[in-house]
Amino acid sequence: MHIEISKKLKKANPDLLLGIVEATIVVENGSSVLWKEIESKISEISKNKSVESFGFMPEITAVRNTYKRLGKDPSRYRGSAEALVKRILQGKGLYKVNNVVDINNLVSIETCHPVGSYDLNNIETPIVFDVGDQGESYKGIGKEVINIAELPVFRDAKGPYGSPTSDSERAMITSNTSRIIMVIISFTGTGIDDGVRYTTDLLKKYASGQIIDITISS
Repeated sequence: MHIEISKKLKKANPDLLLGIVEATIVVENGSSVLWKEIESKISEISKNKSVESFGFMPEITAVRNTYKRLGKDPSRYRGSAEALVKRILQGKGLYKVNNVVDINNLVSIETCHPVGSYDLNNIETPIVFDVGDQGESYKGIGKEVINIAELPVFRDAKGPYGSPTSDSERAMITSNTSRIIMVIISFTGTGIDDGVRYTTDLLKKYASGQIIDITISS
């Protein structure tokens, strides 16, 4: 599973790397053992990070700087890793969704990279990591319509379906999902190998994951 990074997006950030894990999985409401692992990570973040210091991490500043170069206000449109860790540091914790989405969020707060998980039955190849056009939008998961103009977006033959800020409902993980890609988005170009290993371990352990393919796209 290869995802091409568009020239426009590479110009805004030449360091961009994608770690793509394709797998068959079993979606369940949740796992108490997985949630204990997530709570342990939440506790670690709460003890060792602050809202102020977290904002200066290279993984976070790289996302913000890329958004600025594309013309998007990073104070209004945050990368998902920043949004998740900020919730934790504000004492709000994380939402429980299902085992696959919970794994997605754990990988994100562990690596500090945005991570997206998508149902392969609802997207078509080829896929491009591109920049949203003026006037483009989609219905976000649990949200109203999101203006994705000037945001980094994943796009297939049907149009945009995901971004490092918020994904669309079209490719979301549901109880019927059986085959996914989980994409780690490194705006620094670092941490992909460790992130992919962590992702595959979690999918095997908590989602009956059978790994089909692992790809690094640059």
